[in-house]
Amino acid sequence: MVAGREKDKMHKGRLEAFTDAVIAIIITIMVLEMKAPDSTDISALTHVAPVFLTYVLSYVYIGIYWNNHHHLLHISERIDGRVMWANLFLLFWLSLFPFGTRWMEETAFAALPTATYGLLLAMAAAGYFVLVQMLIKCNGARSSLARAVGRDFKGKISLALYLTAIPLAFVHPWISLALYVAVALLWFLPDRRIESVI
Repeated sequence: MVAGREKDKMHKGRLEAFTDAVIAIIITIMVLEMKAPDSTDISALTHVAPVFLTYVLSYVYIGIYWNNHHHLLHISERIDGRVMWANLFLLFWLSLFPFGTRWMEETAFAALPTATYGLLLAMAAAGYFVLVQMLIKCNGARSSLARAVGRDFKGKISLALYLTAIPLAFVHPWISLALYVAVALLWFLPDRRIESVI
């Protein structure tokens, strides 16, 4: 009977491998968008500084999602079709990070591109939230994952900050950028809620 249940379970290894591959491609696209300076003097680096800083911010965000995604799947015992679609939804928004990063950098952090970047961050956060909920439904309300996630105050605070930052980009883009950095710092370390259960 136990063997039958194991046979019916969808294995998460393929989902993890696919996600890792997509994230690797996203990072590769972002770094390929960075152009070398035209001249050889040190002042040329000041012109590429915004490109580098936006790349670092996006790289950190991609790393945060990759790290926490790993923790989510590590603590989950099973996945199903809903989880797979939720994962694709998250990856869709993450795949747009190179576009948002490049647009924001090319326009010197103009209001609309900076707000759009915030929208991408908000939608990725929403995608992550949906993935967590689908994993909880699949693994059960009493699963280790459900206990570890709890009420997810960190996730809710992050989404609230993104939604605040989007309109603030039209007041001053640097306020929005400060909020994006603040959220990244909030998530920089792996999610200790899950690590404590593991």
